[in-house]
Amino acid sequence: MPKPRRESTARADTRPAFNRPPGVRGAPNPQDEPRTPRRAPNKEKAKSSPVPSPSPEKKPRRQSDRHRSVSGAGAGKPSHRKTERERERDREKHSSGTSTDSASHLLSSGALAKLNSYNNKAEFEEKYEAQKQQKKQYKNLKAAEVSQRKKRKKSRNVSGAILEEGRAEKRVHRRGGGGGGKYEDDERRRQGGSGGGLSKKKFWWLLVLLVVLLAIFIPVGVVVANNSSKKSNTADGSSSSSSSGGSSSSGSASTPSNECDSGSVPATAKGTYTDISTWLDTADFNCTYTEETVGGLSVMGLYSEWDDSKRANDNVPPLDEKWEYGKMPIRGVNVGGWFSLEPFITPSMFNYPASAKIVDEYTLTAKLGSSASRVLETHYASFITKQSFTDIKNAGLDHVRIPFPYWAVTTYDGDPYVAKIAWRYLLRAIEYCRQNGLRVNLDLHAVPGSQNGWAHSGRQGDIGWILGPNGATNAQRSLDIHNQLSQFFAQDRYKNVITIYGLVNEPKMLVIPPDSVLDWNKKAITVIRGNGITQHLVFGDGFLSLTQWDDMFGGVDDKLVMDTHQYQIFNVGQLKLKHQDKINLACSGWTGIMVTANNPDTGWGPTLDGEWSQADTDCTPNLNDVGQGSRWAGTLDTGDPETSVLTPTCAQPPCSCAMANADPKDYSNDYKTFLQMYAEAQMHSFEQAWGWFYWTWKTESATQWSWMLGRQAGILPDKAYAPDFKCDKDVPDFTGLGDSY
Repeated sequence: MPKPRRESTARADTRPAFNRPPGVRGAPNPQDEPRTPRRAPNKEKAKSSPVPSPSPEKKPRRQSDRHRSVSGAGAGKPSHRKTERERERDREKHSSGTSTDSASHLLSSGALAKLNSYNNKAEFEEKYEAQKQQKKQYKNLKAAEVSQRKKRKKSRNVSGAILEEGRAEKRVHRRGGGGGGKYEDDERRRQGGSGGGLSKKKFWWLLVLLVVLLAIFIPVGVVVANNSSKKSNTADGSSSSSSSGGSSSSGSASTPSNECDSGSVPATAKGTYTDISTWLDTADFNCTYTEETVGGLSVMGLYSEWDDSKRANDNVPPLDEKWEYGKMPIRGVNVGGWFSLEPFITPSMFNYPASAKIVDEYTLTAKLGSSASRVLETHYASFITKQSFTDIKNAGLDHVRIPFPYWAVTTYDGDPYVAKIAWRYLLRAIEYCRQNGLRVNLDLHAVPGSQNGWAHSGRQGDIGWILGPNGATNAQRSLDIHNQLSQFFAQDRYKNVITIYGLVNEPKMLVIPPDSVLDWNKKAITVIRGNGITQHLVFGDGFLSLTQWDDMFGGVDDKLVMDTHQYQIFNVGQLKLKHQDKINLACSGWTGIMVTANNPDTGWGPTLDGEWSQADTDCTPNLNDVGQGSRWAGTLDTGDPETSVLTPTCAQPPCSCAMANADPKDYSNDYKTFLQMYAEAQMHSFEQAWGWFYWTWKTESATQWSWMLGRQAGILPDKAYAPDFKCDKDVPDFTGLGDSY
């Protein structure tokens, strides 16, 4: 807010003297207040009384400024006693040294004679010192005062009152005119030269200062402009592409903050999910309180308008135009480890002693207790951010698979999970995808009871979904969750951005009877379609061979897609292949399988690959559960002879994980070439069907599992739609790389 303008005349206080606070003056004469303070009383003055300012009509020339004229002096010479009395009266009359007094009194002839006897040089020195003090005060003057002072500088004449106060313009520093007086010239000579010399010297100093300032502010301005551009581009969903070698801001956690006013939250909602004062992060959320729900799920935080005109890149249609699935391949990425934790993606969250047995989100949240909500929400707000989705777009990707757990919707008795908080971040993630023209594959990654007994399902151990004493209950609970989800996402705002809706991630149909899973699938489809979802529905292959699906689950729905996850590293037979053979398997083997499965005449029908990576070993810490070893090195001891691998499985034992777990900058050139070719071979294969979703966008340290880190390291293509290698090219033998690392 601009500061109020200081008035040049004192305000009149019309209150009686007894009613005025101490120090408050009555109505003053209408003279100007001095803008600078009076000289210190203990300082020797050149003159004992000021002189009146000349009238505007009779202002003297500049040379007479130093010799102020007076009037009213007596013509005759007074006696000594009379002279003393006159001097006494003058001293009493002119006891104040302010400019207001100087404007209303005249000098006697005796005072004039005494005044003229003083050395004009002393006057100048006093004035010069006062001007130095004035210069220090300039920084504290208001802008309006500075403006007024500049106007006064345009005048060539200075009043006696202003001279007395030391406020006359300092012509010694003016370039190009004005001309100072004798004492100003003398002062300049004492300081080392003529006015022109000093001016020139100061000019060069100012020039040096200007160069230094430009050197500082121009780069800063460029950085600020670039940052502003990034912010603007992020807001409207468009941004320039970045190179793979450049750093990505999505690699750094943002700082969550709550900028919302919770004044509209009613007392009955305090402390509940819709109490926005309890939200750790409110960036890009609508702060307006609402108790509205759809399917029992809150819409709090959403805005009522949206824009589906964005496109991910020039090779794909905008959201409000149809995507020709089956003809145009999906090139997508997962945002795994975000809403459903995985120890190898965020090992820092599982950094506990082995004795604590913190191996999954169930045991982690049980350990954290009441602090779990804040720990998990901090992770939700910072691990994947708004910038992440801009970077995904800039990487040439066009779809995002968002894994989320059932506790984003609800929890049940005995659950230690953090309930519902992930829900609002899921909704915000969908909006970030929309802003970047990215289509969404909605993936229910964890259901009540666990569908596979692995850590990413929430709870490691037994399968309690469909199977076990609570299997039927948990199966029904998961249908209830789909009932809520499908009602919510059937809203018109999601019809263009969510184009794929998943039933359940990786049900372990090698353990759960396939017929039981397929029966549950049919029930889920009935619920989802009944609530108005018209998008493609995805079901998992359950780790069965794709050829087993030829005669299974047909005729259920005309917009079903099968999801397969192809990894060589969890298959001991494929893990021991040489580098050239791994690429050939991805090209010839997987391409043939995908083409066959994708054709309804030869296989099940529409098929996509929802997870894969460029990792060629299973060496990544915590990948095979917290603290476990690897198949590659022969150190995987699960306690179960059927799943333990205690002999090395690389092509040329002994096998080392050192290279696979090294910093990418320490990779050999051959290893970098292999990793990128291996990734691009898989991309080519999966694009012969519906396409692919890489696992995953971001990890804390596992480069070979992160598209973001792999792109930065130069082992993934800069643009997903422009790979260097396709399967019609020759594959080198990589003999210089070795097969044991």
